[in-house]
Amino acid sequence: MDSIEAPTTWTTSFMRGCRRKCPRCGEGAMFRGYLSIADHCSACKLPFEPLRADDAPAYFTIAIVGHIVVSGLLMLESYAHPPTWVQLAIWLPSTAIMSLAMLPYLKGAVMAAIYCSNKDA
Repeated sequence: MDSIEAPTTWTTSFMRGCRRKCPRCGEGAMFRGYLSIADHCSACKLPFEPLRADDAPAYFTIAIVGHIVVSGLLMLESYAHPPTWVQLAIWLPSTAIMSLAMLPYLKGAVMAAIYCSNKDA
Protein backbone atom coordinates (compact mmCIF):
# COMPACT_ATOMS: atom_id res chain seq x y z
CA MET A 1 0.00 0.00 0.00
CA ASP A 2 2.46 2.63 -1.11
CA SER A 3 -0.36 5.01 -2.01
CA ILE A 4 -1.34 5.29 1.68
CA GLU A 5 2.13 6.26 2.82
CA ALA A 6 2.77 8.69 -0.02
CA PRO A 7 1.06 12.05 0.51
CA THR A 8 -1.90 12.54 -1.79
CA THR A 9 -2.72 15.85 -3.39
CA TRP A 10 -6.05 17.56 -2.94
CA THR A 11 -6.90 16.90 -6.59
CA THR A 12 -6.12 13.18 -6.33
CA SER A 13 -8.21 12.78 -3.19
CA PHE A 14 -11.07 14.78 -4.68
CA MET A 15 -11.13 12.71 -7.87
CA ARG A 16 -11.12 9.52 -5.81
CA GLY A 17 -14.11 10.84 -3.89
CA CYS A 18 -15.89 11.67 -7.15
CA ARG A 19 -15.53 7.99 -8.04
CA ARG A 20 -16.97 7.05 -4.61
CA LYS A 21 -13.64 5.53 -3.55
CA CYS A 22 -11.60 6.15 -0.42
CA PRO A 23 -9.93 9.58 -0.68
CA ARG A 24 -6.76 8.30 1.03
CA CYS A 25 -5.99 5.08 -0.89
CA GLY A 26 -8.46 5.10 -3.79
CA GLU A 27 -9.15 1.38 -3.42
CA GLY A 28 -11.93 0.82 -0.88
CA ALA A 29 -15.54 1.79 -1.52
CA MET A 30 -16.78 4.79 0.43
CA PHE A 31 -20.43 3.69 0.27
CA ARG A 32 -22.14 0.42 1.09
CA GLY A 33 -25.36 1.43 -0.70
CA TYR A 34 -26.77 4.27 -2.77
CA LEU A 35 -26.01 6.94 -0.14
CA SER A 36 -25.16 4.79 2.88
CA ILE A 37 -21.63 5.46 4.06
CA ALA A 38 -19.42 2.51 4.93
CA ASP A 39 -17.93 2.45 8.42
CA HIS A 40 -14.36 2.49 7.13
CA CYS A 41 -12.28 1.81 4.03
CA SER A 42 -11.86 -1.90 3.40
CA ALA A 43 -8.29 -1.36 2.16
CA CYS A 44 -6.68 1.26 4.45
CA LYS A 45 -9.21 1.32 7.33
CA LEU A 46 -9.79 5.10 7.12
CA PRO A 47 -12.93 5.82 9.19
CA PHE A 48 -15.62 7.59 7.16
CA GLU A 49 -17.78 8.71 10.09
CA PRO A 50 -15.90 12.03 10.58
CA LEU A 51 -16.46 12.89 6.91
CA ARG A 52 -20.06 14.03 7.32
CA ALA A 53 -21.32 15.76 4.18
CA ASP A 54 -24.76 16.64 5.64
CA ASP A 55 -26.80 18.73 3.14
CA ALA A 56 -23.99 20.07 0.94
CA PRO A 57 -24.29 17.36 -1.77
CA ALA A 58 -28.01 18.06 -2.15
CA TYR A 59 -27.37 21.80 -2.52
CA PHE A 60 -24.68 21.23 -5.16
CA THR A 61 -26.91 18.75 -7.00
CA ILE A 62 -29.82 21.20 -7.06
CA ALA A 63 -27.56 24.01 -8.29
CA ILE A 64 -26.05 21.94 -11.12
CA VAL A 65 -29.26 20.26 -12.25
CA GLY A 66 -31.18 23.52 -11.95
CA HIS A 67 -28.75 25.31 -14.27
CA ILE A 68 -28.95 22.53 -16.84
CA VAL A 69 -32.74 22.13 -16.73
CA VAL A 70 -33.61 25.83 -16.70
CA SER A 71 -31.17 26.54 -19.55
CA GLY A 72 -32.54 23.67 -21.60
CA LEU A 73 -36.14 24.61 -20.91
CA LEU A 74 -35.57 28.23 -21.91
CA MET A 75 -33.67 27.30 -25.07
CA LEU A 76 -36.34 24.81 -26.14
CA GLU A 77 -39.07 27.35 -25.43
CA SER A 78 -37.34 30.10 -27.39
CA TYR A 79 -36.56 27.93 -30.45
CA ALA A 80 -39.47 25.49 -30.71
CA HIS A 81 -42.37 26.82 -28.55
CA PRO A 82 -43.63 23.35 -27.60
CA PRO A 83 -46.83 22.89 -25.59
CA THR A 84 -46.57 22.79 -21.82
CA TRP A 85 -47.14 19.03 -21.65
CA VAL A 86 -44.09 18.46 -23.88
CA GLN A 87 -41.95 20.62 -21.63
CA LEU A 88 -43.20 18.70 -18.58
CA ALA A 89 -42.65 15.35 -20.29
CA ILE A 90 -39.04 16.28 -21.06
CA TRP A 91 -37.88 18.24 -18.03
CA LEU A 92 -39.56 16.53 -15.07
CA PRO A 93 -38.04 13.09 -15.75
CA SER A 94 -34.74 14.71 -16.76
CA THR A 95 -34.60 16.56 -13.45
CA ALA A 96 -35.30 13.43 -11.43
CA ILE A 97 -32.84 11.26 -13.36
CA MET A 98 -30.01 13.80 -13.28
CA SER A 99 -30.54 14.50 -9.57
CA LEU A 100 -30.54 10.83 -8.61
CA ALA A 101 -27.54 10.11 -10.82
CA MET A 102 -25.38 12.99 -9.56
CA LEU A 103 -26.14 12.90 -5.84
CA PRO A 104 -23.96 9.94 -4.76
CA TYR A 105 -20.96 11.17 -6.74
CA LEU A 106 -21.26 14.68 -5.38
CA LYS A 107 -21.57 13.24 -1.87
CA GLY A 108 -18.32 11.34 -2.44
CA ALA A 109 -16.67 14.53 -3.71
CA VAL A 110 -17.81 16.54 -0.68
CA MET A 111 -16.59 13.83 1.68
CA ALA A 112 -13.21 13.82 -0.07
CA ALA A 113 -13.00 17.61 0.22
CA ILE A 114 -13.72 17.32 3.95
CA TYR A 115 -11.01 14.67 4.23
CA CYS A 116 -8.51 16.97 2.48
CA SER A 117 -9.33 19.92 4.71
CA ASN A 118 -9.05 17.79 7.87
CA LYS A 119 -5.86 16.02 6.89
CA ASP A 120 -3.95 19.31 6.60
CA ALA A 121 -5.17 20.63 9.94
